[in-house]
Amino acid sequence: MIEKKPHINIFWFKRDLRLQDNENLWQSMQDNIPVILLYIFEPSILVDSHYSNRHFNFIKESLKDINNRLFEHNTKVLVVSGEVIPVFKKIQQHYNINHIYSHIETGIKLTFDRDKAVKKWQQSENIRWIQYINNGVQRGLKNRKNWVQNWEWWMTEPQRIFLPEKGDLITIQDINYIAPFFDIVSLETLNSSLQKGGTTIGLRYFESFLSSRLENYNAHISKPLLSRKSCSRLSPYIAWGNLSVRQIWQKAKHLRKTSKHKRQLDGFTSRLRWQAHFIQKFEMEDSMEFLSVNKGYHTLKKDNNSKLAKAWKEGKTGFPLIDACMRCLVETGYLNFRMRAMVVSFFVHNLWQPWQEASSFLARQFLDFEPGIHYPQLQMQAGETGINMLRIYNPIKTSYEHDPEGVFIKKWVPELKNVPQSYIHEPYIMSMMEQQFCNTEIGRDYPAPIISLKDSQKKASDILWKLQKHPNVTEDAVRILKRHTLIDRKIWD
Repeated sequence: MIEKKPHINIFWFKRDLRLQDNENLWQSMQDNIPVILLYIFEPSILVDSHYSNRHFNFIKESLKDINNRLFEHNTKVLVVSGEVIPVFKKIQQHYNINHIYSHIETGIKLTFDRDKAVKKWQQSENIRWIQYINNGVQRGLKNRKNWVQNWEWWMTEPQRIFLPEKGDLITIQDINYIAPFFDIVSLETLNSSLQKGGTTIGLRYFESFLSSRLENYNAHISKPLLSRKSCSRLSPYIAWGNLSVRQIWQKAKHLRKTSKHKRQLDGFTSRLRWQAHFIQKFEMEDSMEFLSVNKGYHTLKKDNNSKLAKAWKEGKTGFPLIDACMRCLVETGYLNFRMRAMVVSFFVHNLWQPWQEASSFLARQFLDFEPGIHYPQLQMQAGETGINMLRIYNPIKTSYEHDPEGVFIKKWVPELKNVPQSYIHEPYIMSMMEQQFCNTEIGRDYPAPIISLKDSQKKASDILWKLQKHPNVTEDAVRILKRHTLIDRKIWD
């Protein structure tokens, strides 16, 4: 007699690496069928140019944290290597799959194409794939009518509490039984200077922000050094789903009732909606991964200059704040918003390089890489939307304003440690005698500027302002405004 394969559901972790307030996970346990918790390290993603080891290490740290939380429930996440459909087929050899649960992922073309292939496969196998929205971002919208109200409704809905009952989840023993049939991924992680992944550490960051670091949030948000402490630092925990935006939003709103720092909390929670707004924009128009969202800019051509791009990536442009920011980002995976905007502005305007050439490099550096934030922001800073103000940041002016004593610069560009404060923002204007006096020769110890700031800014400004008035740009701007604009639209800085 052939033994019947047991029926199961699969919960497929993607960018929602948490147990609490995980709508998809909660729904997967409502069918009275045991659930396998699954994470798949896909070879196609492991080699994709958007991702790097810092992302995969963060994911592993997150999965270790989840498994620690699952231990008391006698289960763990099955963590395997392989492309998604072959992994599902291998599970089919041991179980009858009733449903697959996961969230609607607003990802890059690679993951979207994978999801379309999975949808086609599950339909052919008579398996239901059920996907729920994540953090209030919706699929299939044609415009933003009622979007704010719907997002705020989602934020006020009760959180989904993870309280599995006996039989809800496949046991550790069952997972260990089928594990030899898969390419199991070790969750051994690397020590680094980057933020550590996992809900446990994410909650620690959140608690310290609300209890003490919040006080200077508004005052320090644009400062390259002070923002590292006064900003929430929750972005990687949101991007990889260690915490839900609803979980964060509700706690911040609750604290506001009694807090002395209502303005800071309002600024923080506004940016949570701002984050969802941009992801929603990318969800509705994912072609912006490759092309300017405004079709009028498709005629704009910029020649790639590998020498200039290399200097920018390595933090050797001769502009101290640019170089400090790039080195800091490569080392720590984090920059505050204004500095991100500035380094992109410098690349696309002053170096006159296409934003597409910065895309993958920056994605690999940002620990909090979120496609739905990444591409709309790149295009907005590049001035290729047709609906946003053209902003060409002056790194010297920004340096004087936000790192007046050069503390951040000297931390990340130690070649300039002996340069006096009066020259730290523009060391190239020192005379040879002054360079000798502080033992820092420009062109030997630290690069001379690789471009003329004044000339490059004028070139970019002249070309882009002229193009912004072109009929093709203004015509498509109308379409973009109708499709993507919120009634109370603001561009945060």
